[in-house]
Amino acid sequence: MPEVHVPHLDDEEEADAGPPPGRRDAGDRARPDATQRSKSLLKIGLEVLLISTGVFLGLMGEQWRERARHHEVAEASLRRFREEILANRKAVAAVKDYHTTTKQSLDAFFAADARTRSTHDVTVRGIQPASFERTAWDLALMTQSLTFVDPSLAFALSRIYTTQQGYADLSRGILQAMYLLPPMSENPTPFFGALSVYYGDIVYYDPKLLELYDEILPQIDRALGETSAERPR
Repeated sequence: MPEVHVPHLDDEEEADAGPPPGRRDAGDRARPDATQRSKSLLKIGLEVLLISTGVFLGLMGEQWRERARHHEVAEASLRRFREEILANRKAVAAVKDYHTTTKQSLDAFFAADARTRSTHDVTVRGIQPASFERTAWDLALMTQSLTFVDPSLAFALSRIYTTQQGYADLSRGILQAMYLLPPMSENPTPFFGALSVYYGDIVYYDPKLLELYDEILPQIDRALGETSAERPR
């Protein structure tokens, strides 16, 4: 009986079947993984953007609050300066004419002949120095509120308080001299001499201070208006 040869159909099927199942699965998974990574990167980018925006807005808010606080501190300090300068101006204006008149009478006394001069020609109703308030200045130095005031205005304020300090030092000196000089009842000439020197300086300080006060008060008013207008609401 002749032999019958049957072809190996399984080999042909394997050849026509294509790549193994494992390879097909790996290729199918490659595309979803790339898409997933793109979505993750986009999500991370959005999170970073949101965090950066939040930080930026937080810093802006903090700067706004700090600027508002600086404006409030500057305004409060300027209002205290204004009240104090008005009080000091009133004190200087109240004694200015007396200082001038007394200085003139002392000059006339010493200009006269020593044998004919009379102490009755000199009318002294006390020394009457102006008394200055400086609480606003001391508080501004302690709280450093001058750093929030316009530099030119802060310089003008410093000049006024320095001038007032010089005035106060002269007044303190003449008051101390009163206890070292002989009593007026015995010999008033030494006291008149010291008083003449004192008033010689004071009659310069009085109008100078009034001039400084009158110059700075409008500046303070303008600064208060600008501060109120610029202060964040």
